[in-house]
Amino acid sequence: MSGLCILCPGQGGQRAGMLDLAAATPAGAEAIRRASAASGLELAALSRGGPGAFRNAVAQPLLCAVQYATWAALRDAVPRPRVVAGYSLGELAAYGCAGALGAEDLVALAARRAAAMDAAARGAGGLLGVRGIPLARTEAIARAAGAAVAILNGPDHAVVGGPDAALRAVEAEAGAAGARVQRLPVDVPAHTPALRAAVEPFAEALGRSALRDPEVPVLAGISGEPVRDRAAAVCALSRQLAERVEWGRCLAAASELGCTVFLELGPGAALARMVEEALPGADVRSVDEFRTAAGVARWVKARLRA
Repeated sequence: MSGLCILCPGQGGQRAGMLDLAAATPAGAEAIRRASAASGLELAALSRGGPGAFRNAVAQPLLCAVQYATWAALRDAVPRPRVVAGYSLGELAAYGCAGALGAEDLVALAARRAAAMDAAARGAGGLLGVRGIPLARTEAIARAAGAAVAILNGPDHAVVGGPDAALRAVEAEAGAAGARVQRLPVDVPAHTPALRAAVEPFAEALGRSALRDPEVPVLAGISGEPVRDRAAAVCALSRQLAERVEWGRCLAAASELGCTVFLELGPGAALARMVEEALPGADVRSVDEFRTAAGVARWVKARLRA
């Protein structure tokens, strides 16, 4: 029987109107209200875009709220997912969608995560997408420059994290080797040893939080393994701040668990494109492709029946 996988993206896809679909439903609007009150942020205004929406301290609670509210708008209209998977920051949002965190606790933890990462980064740095050369070559270039592979999307598709000077060196060397490179709108070298100092503070914040066992499994970014209890969630969510995200393993695990239909909550459709490449037989779309929650639900139910 076909299974549904919900995908929660990371930072970088912010766009104007990213809360519109959720805000048009009672459940989504209530989730936005609760997240706004808890975060102290004008989420509706921030969702219209602008430079402020990309600043780490704002982007993390904002995007977690977008995904939580979008899922709130859809949850009662679609079958129960078999698994939830989140990319980078999206792994935290995934626990909200999996019933392990309410809106208030989710945005509070997102703010704590951003603060811990900013404190550990101690200066300029970020992430660089590298595509079109073998992973071993990307790893060697990154290591020589003083950077590290932060996310592995596929055999020739990675994200490198490090200080600005190191990323400039990687961009030049990888570009000369034939790679397509793109600086990402993230201002910390997430998922690299540079953020090791953020792991313990965030683990402590998670331990003190109202995090519960997820109602459906969440895939751990660092391994692709399904997480089914609170203790494993605390471990996975904190360790991923300073360890490589194995996104290719997450998609393979979702497929092995019987998922044939994948829905990305947005904003953006980067994860949907990755699913299309990694799992050619899967049905996959992003919420951003639809005008209404009802339209999303119709598509999901039709594909699960197919």
